[in-house]
Amino acid sequence: MFSMAIITSALELGFIYALVALALFLSFRVLNIADMTTDGAFTLGCAVSATVALAGHPYLALPAAMIAGSCAGFITACLQTKWGVPSILAGIITNTGLYTVNLAVMGFSSNVNMLRASTIFTLFPGSKLILAMIITLGVGVLMVLFLNTRLGLSIRATGDNPDMVRASSINTGLTITIGLAISNSITALSGAVLAQYQRTADINLGTGMVIIGLASLIIGETVFRKGKIWMKVLGAIIGCILYRFIIAIALRLDLPSECLKLVSAVIVACAIALPAMKKQKGGK
Repeated sequence: MFSMAIITSALELGFIYALVALALFLSFRVLNIADMTTDGAFTLGCAVSATVALAGHPYLALPAAMIAGSCAGFITACLQTKWGVPSILAGIITNTGLYTVNLAVMGFSSNVNMLRASTIFTLFPGSKLILAMIITLGVGVLMVLFLNTRLGLSIRATGDNPDMVRASSINTGLTITIGLAISNSITALSGAVLAQYQRTADINLGTGMVIIGLASLIIGETVFRKGKIWMKVLGAIIGCILYRFIIAIALRLDLPSECLKLVSAVIVACAIALPAMKKQKGGK
């Protein structure tokens, strides 16, 4: 049913988009915050990566994109913690403002072409799949190590019980700010890698990225329902790979590309509803 090229492409995109799933795991699952900055931060990563790569620095483009993404997360966190804006609304405000910022980064052009520029994939001696795997697994390992540090445990505690954290004299505003900054830096990294993978950056690349990340995260949670942090991180990565194969199946069934967002929405709805449906069935 699948050629080797389709399998390889699904794995490559799966590992690249898995970074978004890891970012949402940190914000949505660990911090318990519905961060809507994801779409804009992803496009910001694409824009910064393309601009820096065109300047002749493809490797420098990755940390540059992460710094830009962390700034977006910092703004969202400040809106929440300093000015009392609800989390969802804070993300929407930042995401709206990022549209103009992203256009400005790309020279007020909706598309940037990198066909003549060097990328991390053209400079890397191995295959694209190996490089994408190294980047994603490296971020996953660093996230597991970070969440087991004192600061990481404070961030986890903030998501579980913020009142208890405040009673322990821990600044929840600081932990939320750090968590969202890291989360959006990882999202921007995903956009940066994808831009160099596709050798193009488009203003609409980040549209629907929250749905893709949530779908991957929830699919992963059905594989690894319970376990330690490393299992949940691994589940997010595997979930994204499985999601890409689901999309590949949809394409093989000759579904129009315009329907992929609908397929993603259906996957998310079914994955979220499945545990509740099982409980209702078990109760009967």
